[in-house]
Amino acid sequence: MANDSSARIAADLREWISTAAPGAKLPSTRELVARYGASPVTVQKALRTLTAQGMVESRPGVGTFVRAVHLARPNDYGWQTAALGSPRNRIPSLSAALRTPPNDVIALHAGYPDRELLPERLVRAAFARAARSDATIGRPPTAGLPDLQAWFATELGAATPVGVAPPTPSDVVVLPGSQSGLSTAFRALVGAGRPLLIESPTYWGAIHAAAQAGVRVVPVPSGIHGPDPDELARAFEQTRARAFYAQPNFANPTGAQWSSDLADHVLDIVRRHHAFLIEDDWAHDFGITTDAVPVAARDDNGHVVYVRSLTKSVSPAVRVAGIVARGPARERVLADAQASSTYVSGMLQAVALDVVSQPAWRTHLRGLRHQLAARRDLLVGALREHAPAAHLEAVPSGGLNLWVRLPDTTDLARLVHDCETAGVTIAAGDEWFPAEPTGAYLRLNYSGPNPGAFPDGARIIGEMLAQQQK
Repeated sequence: MANDSSARIAADLREWISTAAPGAKLPSTRELVARYGASPVTVQKALRTLTAQGMVESRPGVGTFVRAVHLARPNDYGWQTAALGSPRNRIPSLSAALRTPPNDVIALHAGYPDRELLPERLVRAAFARAARSDATIGRPPTAGLPDLQAWFATELGAATPVGVAPPTPSDVVVLPGSQSGLSTAFRALVGAGRPLLIESPTYWGAIHAAAQAGVRVVPVPSGIHGPDPDELARAFEQTRARAFYAQPNFANPTGAQWSSDLADHVLDIVRRHHAFLIEDDWAHDFGITTDAVPVAARDDNGHVVYVRSLTKSVSPAVRVAGIVARGPARERVLADAQASSTYVSGMLQAVALDVVSQPAWRTHLRGLRHQLAARRDLLVGALREHAPAAHLEAVPSGGLNLWVRLPDTTDLARLVHDCETAGVTIAAGDEWFPAEPTGAYLRLNYSGPNPGAFPDGARIIGEMLAQQQK
Protein backbone atom coordinates (compact mmCIF):
# COMPACT_ATOMS: atom_id res chain seq x y z
CA MET A 1 0.00 0.00 0.00
CA ALA A 2 2.83 2.41 0.85
CA ASN A 3 4.38 1.86 -2.56
CA ASP A 4 1.03 2.57 -4.26
CA SER A 5 0.51 5.67 -2.12
CA SER A 6 3.95 7.10 -2.85
CA ALA A 7 3.44 6.55 -6.59
CA ARG A 8 0.06 8.28 -6.41
CA ILE A 9 1.54 11.24 -4.53
CA ALA A 10 4.46 11.48 -6.97
CA ALA A 11 2.10 11.44 -9.95
CA ASP A 12 -0.07 14.19 -8.45
CA LEU A 13 2.94 16.36 -7.62
CA ARG A 14 4.37 15.73 -11.08
CA GLU A 15 1.23 17.19 -12.60
CA TRP A 16 1.48 20.23 -10.33
CA ILE A 17 5.16 20.70 -11.18
CA SER A 18 4.39 20.69 -14.91
CA THR A 19 2.50 24.00 -14.49
CA ALA A 20 4.69 25.52 -11.75
CA ALA A 21 7.38 28.10 -12.35
CA PRO A 22 11.03 27.06 -12.03
CA GLY A 23 12.14 27.57 -8.44
CA ALA A 24 8.60 27.30 -7.02
CA LYS A 25 8.59 25.82 -3.54
CA LEU A 26 6.67 22.64 -2.86
CA PRO A 27 4.46 22.35 0.24
CA SER A 28 6.28 21.14 3.33
CA THR A 29 6.33 17.48 4.27
CA ARG A 30 3.88 18.19 7.08
CA GLU A 31 1.45 19.86 4.65
CA LEU A 32 1.76 16.98 2.17
CA VAL A 33 1.13 14.45 4.94
CA ALA A 34 -2.08 16.28 5.84
CA ARG A 35 -3.15 16.74 2.23
CA TYR A 36 -2.73 13.09 1.19
CA GLY A 37 -3.42 11.40 4.50
CA ALA A 38 -0.16 9.50 4.18
CA SER A 39 2.74 8.86 6.50
CA PRO A 40 5.89 11.03 6.44
CA VAL A 41 7.84 8.00 5.15
CA THR A 42 5.51 7.65 2.16
CA VAL A 43 5.70 11.35 1.36
CA GLN A 44 9.48 11.33 1.58
CA LYS A 45 9.61 8.36 -0.78
CA ALA A 46 7.51 10.28 -3.32
CA LEU A 47 9.82 13.28 -3.04
CA ARG A 48 12.90 11.08 -3.47
CA THR A 49 11.35 9.68 -6.65
CA LEU A 50 10.82 13.18 -8.05
CA THR A 51 14.36 14.16 -7.07
CA ALA A 52 15.81 11.11 -8.83
CA GLN A 53 13.83 12.08 -11.94
CA GLY A 54 15.39 15.54 -11.85
CA MET A 55 12.09 17.35 -11.34
CA VAL A 56 12.76 18.82 -7.91
CA GLU A 57 15.76 19.65 -5.76
CA SER A 58 16.02 19.63 -1.99
CA ARG A 59 17.76 22.41 -0.10
CA PRO A 60 18.47 21.26 3.47
CA GLY A 61 16.84 23.50 6.04
CA VAL A 62 14.95 25.44 3.36
CA GLY A 63 12.62 23.10 1.50
CA THR A 64 12.02 21.36 -1.81
CA PHE A 65 11.84 23.35 -5.05
CA VAL A 66 10.95 22.84 -8.68
CA ARG A 67 14.16 22.56 -10.65
CA ALA A 68 14.88 25.15 -13.29
CA VAL A 69 14.23 23.89 -16.80
CA HIS A 70 17.33 23.90 -18.99
CA LEU A 71 16.66 24.70 -22.63
CA ALA A 72 17.41 21.85 -24.99
CA ARG A 73 20.17 22.62 -27.44
CA PRO A 74 22.57 20.52 -29.49
CA ASN A 75 25.84 19.74 -27.77
CA ASP A 76 29.06 20.42 -29.63
CA TYR A 77 31.57 17.66 -29.01
CA GLY A 78 33.50 18.29 -32.18
CA TRP A 79 36.59 19.42 -30.25
CA GLN A 80 36.95 15.91 -28.85
CA THR A 81 37.59 14.49 -32.34
CA ALA A 82 40.88 16.34 -32.55
CA ALA A 83 41.74 15.82 -28.89
CA LEU A 84 41.24 12.05 -29.00
CA GLY A 85 42.50 11.34 -32.50
CA SER A 86 41.97 7.98 -34.16
CA PRO A 87 41.65 5.03 -31.77
CA ARG A 88 44.69 2.78 -31.83
CA ASN A 89 42.49 -0.28 -31.38
CA ARG A 90 38.78 -0.29 -32.10
CA ILE A 91 36.94 -1.94 -29.21
CA PRO A 92 34.02 -4.07 -30.49
CA SER A 93 30.54 -3.12 -29.32
CA LEU A 94 29.18 -4.91 -26.26
CA SER A 95 27.91 -8.42 -26.77
CA ALA A 96 24.25 -9.23 -27.26
CA ALA A 97 24.71 -11.62 -24.35
CA LEU A 98 24.73 -8.63 -21.97
CA ARG A 99 21.36 -7.27 -23.08
CA THR A 100 18.54 -7.22 -20.55
CA PRO A 101 15.31 -8.12 -22.39
CA PRO A 102 11.76 -7.40 -21.19
CA ASN A 103 10.29 -9.86 -18.72
CA ASP A 104 7.84 -11.33 -21.24
CA VAL A 105 10.56 -12.30 -23.72
CA ILE A 106 11.96 -15.84 -24.06
CA ALA A 107 15.64 -15.18 -23.40
CA LEU A 108 18.01 -17.63 -25.08
CA HIS A 109 20.87 -15.15 -25.47
CA ALA A 110 22.07 -14.56 -21.92
CA GLY A 111 25.59 -15.15 -20.67
CA TYR A 112 24.78 -15.55 -16.96
CA PRO A 113 22.83 -18.29 -15.17
CA ASP A 114 19.34 -17.56 -13.95
CA ARG A 115 18.87 -16.70 -10.31
CA GLU A 116 17.40 -20.10 -9.47
CA LEU A 117 20.71 -21.72 -10.51
CA LEU A 118 22.73 -19.66 -8.02
CA PRO A 119 23.45 -20.50 -4.35
CA GLU A 120 21.33 -17.55 -3.21
CA ARG A 121 21.01 -18.51 0.45
CA LEU A 122 24.75 -19.14 0.74
CA VAL A 123 25.53 -15.79 -0.89
CA ARG A 124 23.10 -13.83 1.31
CA ALA A 125 24.44 -15.47 4.45
CA ALA A 126 28.02 -14.82 3.36
CA PHE A 127 27.31 -11.13 2.76
CA ALA A 128 25.69 -10.89 6.21
CA ARG A 129 28.74 -12.45 7.88
CA ALA A 130 31.18 -10.34 5.86
CA ALA A 131 29.27 -7.18 6.82
CA ARG A 132 30.03 -7.91 10.48
CA SER A 133 33.72 -8.52 9.82
CA ASP A 134 36.76 -6.31 9.26
CA ALA A 135 36.30 -6.87 5.51
CA THR A 136 33.99 -3.86 5.46
CA ILE A 137 36.76 -1.43 6.40
CA GLY A 138 40.08 -3.19 5.88
CA ARG A 139 42.33 -3.08 2.82
CA PRO A 140 43.23 -6.57 1.64
CA PRO A 141 46.69 -7.54 0.34
CA THR A 142 47.25 -6.66 -3.31
CA ALA A 143 47.53 -10.30 -4.39
CA GLY A 144 44.37 -11.25 -2.50
CA LEU A 145 43.26 -12.62 0.84
CA PRO A 146 45.71 -15.39 1.83
CA ASP A 147 42.91 -17.86 2.57
CA LEU A 148 41.32 -17.25 -0.83
CA GLN A 149 44.69 -17.61 -2.56
CA ALA A 150 45.07 -20.92 -0.73
CA TRP A 151 41.61 -22.06 -1.86
CA PHE A 152 42.38 -21.43 -5.54
CA ALA A 153 45.74 -23.19 -5.24
CA THR A 154 44.26 -26.16 -3.36
CA GLU A 155 41.43 -26.66 -5.85
CA LEU A 156 43.85 -26.76 -8.79
CA GLY A 157 46.32 -28.83 -6.80
CA ALA A 158 43.66 -31.49 -6.20
CA ALA A 159 43.67 -32.23 -9.95
CA THR A 160 47.46 -32.39 -10.20
CA PRO A 161 48.76 -35.87 -11.15
CA VAL A 162 51.56 -37.66 -9.35
CA GLY A 163 54.95 -36.30 -10.35
CA VAL A 164 53.74 -32.75 -11.00
CA ALA A 165 54.29 -30.12 -8.31
CA PRO A 166 50.98 -28.50 -7.27
CA PRO A 167 50.69 -24.70 -7.19
CA THR A 168 51.20 -22.80 -3.96
CA PRO A 169 49.05 -19.96 -2.59
CA SER A 170 51.81 -17.50 -3.50
CA ASP A 171 51.30 -18.43 -7.18
CA VAL A 172 47.78 -16.96 -7.06
CA VAL A 173 46.69 -13.40 -7.80
CA VAL A 174 43.06 -12.52 -7.05
CA LEU A 175 41.39 -10.21 -9.58
CA PRO A 176 37.95 -8.57 -9.98
CA GLY A 177 36.50 -11.15 -12.37
CA SER A 178 37.87 -13.19 -15.24
CA GLN A 179 37.35 -10.40 -17.76
CA SER A 180 39.83 -8.32 -15.80
CA GLY A 181 42.04 -11.39 -15.57
CA LEU A 182 42.14 -11.84 -19.34
CA SER A 183 42.98 -8.18 -19.91
CA THR A 184 45.78 -8.44 -17.36
CA ALA A 185 47.15 -11.65 -18.87
CA PHE A 186 47.12 -10.25 -22.40
CA ARG A 187 48.86 -7.03 -21.37
CA ALA A 188 51.38 -8.67 -19.06
CA LEU A 189 52.28 -11.75 -21.10
CA VAL A 190 51.73 -10.67 -24.71
CA GLY A 191 51.95 -6.88 -24.99
CA ALA A 192 50.56 -4.34 -27.42
CA GLY A 193 51.22 -5.04 -31.08
CA ARG A 194 52.34 -8.63 -30.50
CA PRO A 195 50.48 -11.73 -31.73
CA LEU A 196 48.11 -13.73 -29.54
CA LEU A 197 46.85 -17.07 -30.85
CA ILE A 198 43.19 -17.55 -30.06
CA GLU A 199 40.63 -20.24 -30.81
CA SER A 200 38.06 -19.44 -33.49
CA PRO A 201 35.26 -19.26 -32.50
CA THR A 202 35.95 -18.16 -28.95
CA TYR A 203 34.60 -16.16 -26.03
CA TRP A 204 33.60 -12.68 -27.22
CA GLY A 205 34.98 -11.16 -24.00
CA ALA A 206 38.46 -12.44 -24.84
CA ILE A 207 38.21 -10.70 -28.23
CA HIS A 208 37.27 -7.48 -26.40
CA ALA A 209 40.11 -7.88 -23.91
CA ALA A 210 42.60 -8.47 -26.73
CA ALA A 211 41.42 -5.34 -28.54
CA GLN A 212 41.69 -3.31 -25.36
CA ALA A 213 45.20 -4.61 -24.69
CA GLY A 214 46.22 -3.81 -28.26
CA VAL A 215 47.43 -7.33 -29.04
CA ARG A 216 47.22 -8.75 -32.55
CA VAL A 217 44.77 -11.65 -32.65
CA VAL A 218 45.64 -14.70 -34.77
CA PRO A 219 42.71 -17.14 -35.13
CA VAL A 220 43.28 -20.89 -34.80
CA PRO A 221 40.45 -23.12 -36.10
CA SER A 222 38.58 -24.85 -33.28
CA GLY A 223 35.53 -27.10 -33.33
CA ILE A 224 33.44 -29.31 -31.12
CA HIS A 225 36.51 -31.28 -30.01
CA GLY A 226 38.86 -28.32 -29.56
CA PRO A 227 41.59 -26.68 -31.66
CA ASP A 228 43.39 -28.31 -34.57
CA PRO A 229 46.88 -29.02 -33.15
CA ASP A 230 48.51 -28.92 -36.60
CA GLU A 231 47.05 -25.47 -37.24
CA LEU A 232 48.16 -24.39 -33.78
CA ALA A 233 51.73 -25.52 -34.40
CA ARG A 234 51.72 -23.80 -37.80
CA ALA A 235 50.44 -20.55 -36.26
CA PHE A 236 53.18 -20.58 -33.64
CA GLU A 237 55.83 -21.14 -36.31
CA GLN A 238 54.53 -18.43 -38.64
CA THR A 239 53.85 -15.73 -36.03
CA ARG A 240 56.41 -16.51 -33.32
CA ALA A 241 53.60 -15.81 -30.86
CA ARG A 242 54.33 -16.41 -27.20
CA ALA A 243 50.79 -17.10 -25.98
CA PHE A 244 47.70 -19.10 -26.92
CA TYR A 245 44.33 -18.30 -25.31
CA ALA A 246 41.94 -21.25 -25.01
CA GLN A 247 39.05 -22.76 -23.07
CA PRO A 248 39.80 -26.48 -22.66
CA ASN A 249 36.64 -27.19 -20.65
CA PHE A 250 33.11 -26.48 -21.97
CA ALA A 251 34.25 -23.71 -24.31
CA ASN A 252 32.06 -20.70 -24.94
CA PRO A 253 30.44 -20.92 -27.49
CA THR A 254 31.07 -24.44 -28.85
CA GLY A 255 30.85 -26.38 -25.57
CA ALA A 256 34.02 -28.30 -26.54
CA GLN A 257 36.00 -30.20 -23.94
CA TRP A 258 39.52 -31.28 -24.81
CA SER A 259 40.42 -34.93 -24.59
CA SER A 260 43.40 -35.92 -22.46
CA ASP A 261 45.43 -36.62 -25.60
CA LEU A 262 44.63 -33.21 -27.10
CA ALA A 263 45.55 -31.46 -23.84
CA ASP A 264 48.93 -33.22 -23.84
CA HIS A 265 49.45 -32.43 -27.53
CA VAL A 266 48.67 -28.73 -27.09
CA LEU A 267 50.87 -28.54 -24.01
CA ASP A 268 53.75 -30.12 -25.93
CA ILE A 269 53.36 -27.54 -28.72
CA VAL A 270 53.29 -24.68 -26.22
CA ARG A 271 56.40 -25.98 -24.46
CA ARG A 272 58.24 -26.52 -27.73
CA HIS A 273 57.70 -22.90 -28.68
CA HIS A 274 58.60 -21.60 -25.21
CA ALA A 275 55.15 -20.03 -24.99
CA PHE A 276 52.22 -19.66 -22.59
CA LEU A 277 48.81 -21.28 -22.66
CA ILE A 278 46.34 -18.83 -21.11
CA GLU A 279 43.67 -21.24 -19.89
CA ASP A 280 40.22 -19.79 -19.22
CA ASP A 281 38.32 -22.12 -16.88
CA TRP A 282 35.16 -19.99 -16.62
CA ALA A 283 32.85 -23.05 -16.67
CA HIS A 284 34.69 -25.15 -14.08
CA ASP A 285 31.54 -25.51 -11.95
CA PHE A 286 29.19 -26.29 -14.86
CA GLY A 287 30.05 -29.89 -15.66
CA ILE A 288 27.02 -32.03 -16.54
CA THR A 289 28.14 -35.48 -17.72
CA THR A 290 31.86 -34.88 -17.15
CA ASP A 291 33.99 -32.78 -14.81
CA ALA A 292 36.33 -29.99 -15.80
CA VAL A 293 39.97 -31.13 -15.84
CA PRO A 294 42.31 -28.12 -16.03
CA VAL A 295 45.30 -28.39 -18.34
CA ALA A 296 47.15 -26.28 -15.77
CA ALA A 297 47.15 -29.29 -13.43
CA ARG A 298 49.55 -31.04 -15.85
CA ASP A 299 52.14 -28.27 -15.89
CA ASP A 300 54.56 -27.10 -13.21
CA ASN A 301 57.02 -25.24 -15.44
CA GLY A 302 54.95 -22.08 -15.72
CA HIS A 303 53.74 -22.62 -19.29
CA VAL A 304 50.05 -22.54 -18.31
CA VAL A 305 48.56 -19.38 -16.83
CA TYR A 306 45.25 -20.45 -15.34
CA VAL A 307 42.24 -18.13 -15.00
CA ARG A 308 39.52 -19.44 -12.67
CA SER A 309 36.33 -17.39 -12.25
CA LEU A 310 33.71 -17.61 -9.50
CA THR A 311 31.40 -14.90 -10.84
CA LYS A 312 29.02 -17.02 -12.90
CA SER A 313 28.71 -19.87 -10.41
CA VAL A 314 28.55 -17.84 -7.17
CA SER A 315 26.80 -14.60 -8.16
CA PRO A 316 27.15 -11.82 -10.76
CA ALA A 317 27.45 -9.48 -7.75
CA VAL A 318 30.61 -11.30 -6.62
CA ARG A 319 33.13 -10.48 -9.33
CA VAL A 320 36.11 -12.48 -8.12
CA ALA A 321 38.57 -14.60 -10.06
CA GLY A 322 41.99 -16.08 -9.48
CA ILE A 323 44.98 -16.30 -11.80
CA VAL A 324 47.51 -19.03 -11.10
CA ALA A 325 50.86 -18.17 -12.67
CA ARG A 326 54.37 -19.31 -11.77
CA GLY A 327 57.76 -17.67 -11.97
CA PRO A 328 58.37 -14.20 -13.45
CA ALA A 329 55.01 -14.41 -15.27
CA ARG A 330 53.28 -14.17 -11.93
CA GLU A 331 55.19 -11.01 -11.08
CA ARG A 332 54.21 -9.48 -14.42
CA VAL A 333 50.57 -10.35 -13.77
CA LEU A 334 50.69 -8.91 -10.25
CA ALA A 335 52.33 -5.69 -11.44
CA ASP A 336 49.65 -5.17 -14.08
CA ALA A 337 46.89 -5.95 -11.58
CA GLN A 338 48.33 -3.39 -9.15
CA ALA A 339 48.41 -0.75 -11.88
CA SER A 340 44.84 -1.36 -13.08
CA SER A 341 42.87 -2.13 -9.92
CA THR A 342 45.31 -1.92 -6.93
CA TYR A 343 43.36 -4.60 -5.06
CA VAL A 344 40.05 -6.46 -5.09
CA SER A 345 37.33 -5.52 -2.60
CA GLY A 346 38.00 -7.41 0.63
CA MET A 347 34.25 -7.66 1.12
CA LEU A 348 33.75 -9.52 -2.17
CA GLN A 349 36.74 -11.76 -1.52
CA ALA A 350 35.41 -12.63 1.93
CA VAL A 351 31.99 -13.46 0.47
CA ALA A 352 33.43 -15.62 -2.29
CA LEU A 353 35.64 -17.53 0.15
CA ASP A 354 32.76 -18.00 2.59
CA VAL A 355 30.49 -19.47 -0.11
CA VAL A 356 32.96 -21.93 -1.63
CA SER A 357 34.19 -23.04 1.81
CA GLN A 358 30.75 -24.13 3.02
CA PRO A 359 29.84 -27.85 2.87
CA ALA A 360 26.58 -26.74 1.23
CA TRP A 361 28.58 -25.45 -1.76
CA ARG A 362 29.34 -29.01 -2.88
CA THR A 363 25.70 -29.93 -2.36
CA HIS A 364 24.66 -26.97 -4.49
CA LEU A 365 27.00 -28.00 -7.32
CA ARG A 366 25.60 -31.54 -7.34
CA GLY A 367 22.09 -30.14 -7.68
CA LEU A 368 23.23 -27.66 -10.31
CA ARG A 369 24.52 -30.51 -12.47
CA HIS A 370 21.04 -32.06 -12.61
CA GLN A 371 19.34 -28.73 -13.27
CA LEU A 372 21.65 -27.89 -16.15
CA ALA A 373 21.21 -31.37 -17.63
CA ALA A 374 17.43 -31.01 -17.60
CA ARG A 375 17.56 -27.54 -19.19
CA ARG A 376 20.09 -28.58 -21.82
CA ASP A 377 18.12 -31.68 -22.80
CA LEU A 378 14.85 -29.73 -22.93
CA LEU A 379 16.30 -27.17 -25.35
CA VAL A 380 18.07 -29.83 -27.44
CA GLY A 381 14.85 -31.81 -27.78
CA ALA A 382 12.83 -28.72 -28.63
CA LEU A 383 15.26 -27.68 -31.37
CA ARG A 384 15.25 -31.15 -32.91
CA GLU A 385 11.46 -31.18 -32.94
CA HIS A 386 10.65 -27.62 -33.93
CA ALA A 387 13.76 -26.34 -35.74
CA PRO A 388 15.27 -29.24 -37.69
CA ALA A 389 17.17 -26.80 -39.93
CA ALA A 390 19.17 -25.71 -36.87
CA HIS A 391 21.94 -28.31 -36.76
CA LEU A 392 23.54 -29.20 -33.45
CA GLU A 393 26.86 -30.95 -34.12
CA ALA A 394 27.27 -32.14 -30.54
CA VAL A 395 25.48 -32.02 -27.21
CA PRO A 396 27.93 -30.39 -24.78
CA SER A 397 28.97 -32.30 -21.68
CA GLY A 398 28.99 -29.09 -19.64
CA GLY A 399 28.80 -25.33 -19.80
CA LEU A 400 25.77 -23.17 -20.48
CA ASN A 401 25.42 -23.01 -24.26
CA LEU A 402 24.43 -24.78 -27.44
CA TRP A 403 26.33 -23.91 -30.64
CA VAL A 404 23.91 -24.25 -33.53
CA ARG A 405 24.81 -24.23 -37.23
CA LEU A 406 22.21 -22.75 -39.59
CA PRO A 407 21.84 -23.15 -43.36
CA ASP A 408 24.40 -21.13 -45.29
CA THR A 409 21.63 -19.13 -46.95
CA THR A 410 20.36 -17.81 -43.60
CA ASP A 411 20.09 -14.06 -43.26
CA LEU A 412 21.34 -14.01 -39.68
CA ALA A 413 20.56 -10.37 -38.90
CA ARG A 414 17.02 -10.80 -40.21
CA LEU A 415 16.56 -14.01 -38.20
CA VAL A 416 17.63 -12.30 -34.97
CA HIS A 417 15.29 -9.38 -35.68
CA ASP A 418 12.31 -11.57 -36.63
CA CYS A 419 12.74 -13.80 -33.57
CA GLU A 420 12.96 -10.78 -31.29
CA THR A 421 9.81 -9.32 -32.84
CA ALA A 422 8.09 -12.64 -32.12
CA GLY A 423 9.26 -12.59 -28.48
CA VAL A 424 12.50 -14.62 -28.53
CA THR A 425 15.93 -13.07 -27.93
CA ILE A 426 18.81 -14.96 -29.53
CA ALA A 427 22.49 -14.21 -30.08
CA ALA A 428 24.02 -14.33 -33.55
CA GLY A 429 27.22 -16.33 -33.59
CA ASP A 430 29.22 -13.73 -35.55
CA GLU A 431 30.57 -11.96 -32.48
CA TRP A 432 32.26 -15.15 -31.24
CA PHE A 433 34.60 -15.15 -34.24
CA PRO A 434 37.84 -13.15 -33.95
CA ALA A 435 37.88 -12.85 -37.76
CA GLU A 436 35.26 -13.48 -40.44
CA PRO A 437 32.61 -16.05 -39.44
CA THR A 438 32.94 -19.43 -41.13
CA GLY A 439 29.19 -19.92 -41.30
CA ALA A 440 25.83 -18.87 -39.88
CA TYR A 441 25.61 -19.81 -36.20
CA LEU A 442 23.51 -19.14 -33.13
CA ARG A 443 24.71 -19.42 -29.55
CA LEU A 444 21.72 -20.43 -27.45
CA ASN A 445 21.97 -20.35 -23.67
CA TYR A 446 19.99 -22.91 -21.66
CA SER A 447 20.68 -21.40 -18.24
CA GLY A 448 18.41 -18.37 -18.61
CA PRO A 449 15.01 -17.77 -17.01
CA ASN A 450 11.78 -19.69 -17.66
CA PRO A 451 13.03 -22.97 -19.16
CA GLY A 452 9.42 -24.04 -19.59
CA ALA A 453 9.28 -21.62 -22.53
CA PHE A 454 12.18 -23.30 -24.37
CA PRO A 455 9.85 -25.31 -26.66
CA ASP A 456 8.01 -22.13 -27.66
CA GLY A 457 11.33 -20.41 -28.30
CA ALA A 458 12.55 -23.29 -30.48
CA ARG A 459 9.24 -23.31 -32.37
CA ILE A 460 9.57 -19.60 -33.19
CA ILE A 461 13.19 -20.06 -34.32
CA GLY A 462 12.07 -22.93 -36.54
CA GLU A 463 9.22 -20.90 -38.03
CA MET A 464 11.45 -17.92 -38.79
CA LEU A 465 14.07 -20.20 -40.38
CA ALA A 466 11.38 -21.90 -42.47
CA GLN A 467 10.16 -18.54 -43.75
CA GLN A 468 13.65 -17.76 -45.02
CA GLN A 469 13.91 -21.09 -46.84
CA LYS A 470 10.74 -20.50 -48.89
